[in-house]
Amino acid sequence: MKMNLNFASIWESIADLIPNQNAMICGEDQKTWSEYEDLASRLATSLVNAGLQTHAKAGIYLHNSNEYLISQFAIFKIGGTPINVNYRYKADELLYLLDNSDCEALFYQACYGEEINKIKNSLPNIKAWIEIPDGSESVVEESQQYGDLIKACEPMNRWERPEDIVYMLYTGGTTGMPKGVMYNQATFIIGMFKTLRAMGFSIPQEINNIHNYILELKAKKDLPVSLVGCPLMHGTGMWLGAFVPHNLGGTVVTIPGLGFDPEKIWSECSRVEVTNIVIVGDAFARPMLDSLDTAKKNNSPYDLSSLKQITSSGVMWSAEVKAGLLEHHDMRLMDTFGSTEGGMGASISTRESNPGTANFKLNPGMIVLQDNGNLVEPGSDDLGLLGISGEVAMIPIGYYKDEKKSAETFREYKGTRYSFPGDYAKIEADGRITLLGRGSNCINSAGEKIYPEEVEEAIKKDPLVFDCLVVGLTDERFGQKIIAVVSTVGNQELNEIGLISRLRERLAGYKMPKKVIFSEVIQRAPNGKANYKWAKSFAEEMLS
Repeated sequence: MKMNLNFASIWESIADLIPNQNAMICGEDQKTWSEYEDLASRLATSLVNAGLQTHAKAGIYLHNSNEYLISQFAIFKIGGTPINVNYRYKADELLYLLDNSDCEALFYQACYGEEINKIKNSLPNIKAWIEIPDGSESVVEESQQYGDLIKACEPMNRWERPEDIVYMLYTGGTTGMPKGVMYNQATFIIGMFKTLRAMGFSIPQEINNIHNYILELKAKKDLPVSLVGCPLMHGTGMWLGAFVPHNLGGTVVTIPGLGFDPEKIWSECSRVEVTNIVIVGDAFARPMLDSLDTAKKNNSPYDLSSLKQITSSGVMWSAEVKAGLLEHHDMRLMDTFGSTEGGMGASISTRESNPGTANFKLNPGMIVLQDNGNLVEPGSDDLGLLGISGEVAMIPIGYYKDEKKSAETFREYKGTRYSFPGDYAKIEADGRITLLGRGSNCINSAGEKIYPEEVEEAIKKDPLVFDCLVVGLTDERFGQKIIAVVSTVGNQELNEIGLISRLRERLAGYKMPKKVIFSEVIQRAPNGKANYKWAKSFAEEMLS
């Protein structure tokens, strides 16, 4: 029988297949596949009762938790589209995202009730505010309690979902505002199974045979156990950390609370026999290595016997850190590179291979296209935009409510549709790709994408700020750190600490500059365009 290719149908069938296997673990809270399916079915009923229909959007404004995954499953069950909401967002950012995505329901962490109260009257289309308790006071009068809904609702009946259901992930855009990247769910799932093969799983080519493969894994006690070290609200955490193991009947492990604690990561790895950890580059890997070194020095090393792989995506992680991790444990280190708009490749390091930064080959299905429409020739000095086709990546439908940007990013070349996320590259004579960075000035700090224009506009709201440019400088731990170069009205004195303090009211913490540098004049081109090259050089000089 042909499998219905949507997440809800696949996971329902897995719940029937292995009902008593763990689907998720968060601290002491464990849920089997049977429990996972039941809880999600009851929440799905509550969404339908609230008036949500097929193709409705529902936001998830939660920390990593079992409730995050259950809420998402419930949205999939009604044939809806979950919307990832960054829990660091302040009211204005939150309002934009929920409005732009046309959300009709929101699952939110109780501690963010005050942010909800600031915006809820501006979102009349939201039919349900569903609060997940975390010990905070409940302050949203319109809220429904997660636990009460589960108790009150019967499980939703299963149904044949349409083939055109959209999966969407919000990511940063060149204007600084997040954009919803849309995928056809069936196409996305087929791409995910390609990813599984790339990660070393010998899964059958025919997806309809996946159940037999899952039963084989169960018999060998080899079902994947994935610890998500990074946020589920991002593609790396959800796609590699949750979707990959779930599609194979595996367990998703999350750490309760906020903040990254490497000791907790390693302790949990030992406690629940994790097989794969998902992180974002050196910002995670370096403190994890330090923790291993300390434990070894104290003669109390962690038990890593179950660990087969650490997977990183979003930013490159250094050869030094990879080598250090491999000294502690024999495993695979997978370094993937790409964007929400399309994955570009992966490299694998082991004790037998030299761990380096990712070395990408120009694979079939990838092109580098010059601005004049000609292909870049290997070994030439020409630059071009890297394009990825459906042969090697999941190509989106487009951006939600942005046809112009969709046409620019997703276009055909000689009859094949490619994604051009904006990464410029050269091709070496041996076919290796040298990535040169985004055409935009996107800053990537610890896997978070920060767009200078957004930070600049927030800084310029300060009455004493005349002009501003924001750049990313190299940072050992985070990849890049945010630096603001500021000029003031009439060259008045402006207190850096005070400026940053006021800025915290307008921006999420991860977008905050690490340093503000003052200049009498901000250099711009005659047409007013930002001179980021000057700003970066000036910042580097002042901080040297």
